[in-house]
Amino acid sequence: MSNGWIYLLAAILFEVAGTTCMKLSQGFTKLVPSVLIFVFYGLCLGFLTLCLKRMEVSIAYAVWAGLGTTLIAIIGIIWFREAATLIKLISISLIIVGVIGLNASR
Repeated sequence: MSNGWIYLLAAILFEVAGTTCMKLSQGFTKLVPSVLIFVFYGLCLGFLTLCLKRMEVSIAYAVWAGLGTTLIAIIGIIWFREAATLIKLISISLIIVGVIGLNASR
């Protein structure tokens, strides 16, 4: 795995952590999650920027957005007890297929 992919994976994980903290902050009423939103998003954008030195922006952004969205949807279903509707599960599957398709197009 190249540094670009490692940086991208870090960016995705920090973005997911930041988005999860958005939910946990309860509209900026909880201090620690509210502060962590900015810390995690800062790290996310830093790692995404490093990733883009080594990867095509179209691939990196599609993977970042697609996997981040998928992970957040899964966290919502498992951790926050959001509904796991058929359309939601099909949509997550389509995101994954789209990311794989973009990677295969290189």
